[in-house]
Amino acid sequence: MTAAANPAPPASPTGARLRLRRLDLVSAATDPATAAERDVLFRRGAVPDPAVRERARAVLAEVRRDGAAAVRSNNEQFGGGRSDGRLVLEPAELAAARDALAPDVRRALDQAIDHVRRFAATQVPATTRTEIVPGVEIERRWTPLASVGCYVPGGSAPLPSSLVMTVVPAQVAGVGRIVVASPAGSDGREDPLIAGAAGLLEVDALVVAGGVQAIGALAFGLPESGLGPVDRIVGPGSAWVTAAKLEVAGEVGIDLPAGPSEGMVLADASADPSIVAADLITQAEHGPDSPALLVTWDPGFADAVEAAVNRQLVTLPRRAILERSLAEHGRIVLAPDLDAAIAFVNDYAPEHLSVEVEDLEPTVARLRNAGSLFVGPWAPESAGDYATGANHVLPTGGLARSSGALAVENYGKFVQVQRVTRDGLAALRATIGTLAGAEGLEAHRAAVEIRFGPNSASTRGSTPASTPARDEEPPA
Repeated sequence: MTAAANPAPPASPTGARLRLRRLDLVSAATDPATAAERDVLFRRGAVPDPAVRERARAVLAEVRRDGAAAVRSNNEQFGGGRSDGRLVLEPAELAAARDALAPDVRRALDQAIDHVRRFAATQVPATTRTEIVPGVEIERRWTPLASVGCYVPGGSAPLPSSLVMTVVPAQVAGVGRIVVASPAGSDGREDPLIAGAAGLLEVDALVVAGGVQAIGALAFGLPESGLGPVDRIVGPGSAWVTAAKLEVAGEVGIDLPAGPSEGMVLADASADPSIVAADLITQAEHGPDSPALLVTWDPGFADAVEAAVNRQLVTLPRRAILERSLAEHGRIVLAPDLDAAIAFVNDYAPEHLSVEVEDLEPTVARLRNAGSLFVGPWAPESAGDYATGANHVLPTGGLARSSGALAVENYGKFVQVQRVTRDGLAALRATIGTLAGAEGLEAHRAAVEIRFGPNSASTRGSTPASTPARDEEPPA
């Protein structure tokens, strides 16, 4: 569809028309200012402002020192706590919330849980055993974590779908104890959908707290409530949640720091401008700081998408928030051709990437840096957010260059088990001795040699004390 088929959008009540900022990659080759603007996008990062980190560190110190009292006081100051001050909901209360779910909501949650579980089941790592040389075997043993904490955004925008995305892979992995933390609303009550989803999944406890203090409760535990610290914390959240996760990373594991949600559409003139516009607006709905970018090499198509965005905004109830998000963080990137567009996408490494181009699958095959790809016009981002079974906890801020979606692997670890026989150690003896000597670590060499000595229990009554330099067994 061409730009001519899309008339100008109607004027907004203020008479203003949203204009998406444009970045011309052709100009970036010769204009330092444009090149600098492009490079800032590539280096945006997911780590919060240092001032946020500093304040998060102070709150965490309070929680470490004062426990539940500090969590309550910070809930009172920043929001997220129950009006009665209770911090932990037990399984029986969560089961009651489950039973109170509306039938259509429960059916939707059941299907989402089933789909996420089916996809997660394909991700369970295998334990492997490898013989390096005869007598030397290494086992790489998959071991689920003993406990995890799942942070789920709540308050004014509770996300039961994020509870599903963080808890189900933990269950598939075989995690022993699963604790969810999520803030209450402004009315001082936990969100019934969050509590109901937690009941459906039979989590061990729900901590009603938000932000930094919630992460502190998961990392340090709440002994007064019988809640021990977890081994890893996962889940999306605000800059405060991200800062807190980074601060506790030295004591517990974390999945990854996550900045504002971000989306990108790679499209050409074969795409429907209205669908592309809807995908950009979907991303803007995540929040006023969520980037939404269109990458194309057709200026006329870009104009058509911008016009479609304006038409659709008029009909949406959260128009003011959407317009602010798109005005501040929406962008059209004009590339000279498909190759340059793909290069830009890979350098930017978006969290969500929708691909709507004529040469579809060959293009998808060249896209290596994105948290989650949505291929073709029938794959909206919202399908992945709720129902396909793919995980929607994804790397942001360019971390998709090195990290992937939350998965079963994040809920376990590999333990190396090394089995060595006398013959196996003999085969390694010269190598160990040479390298230990080169590094000046004589005790390392001695730990090998003592095993072949005349008084070693491993050789007593069996073989001679010395071993030839070739590390071959002496004749019987």
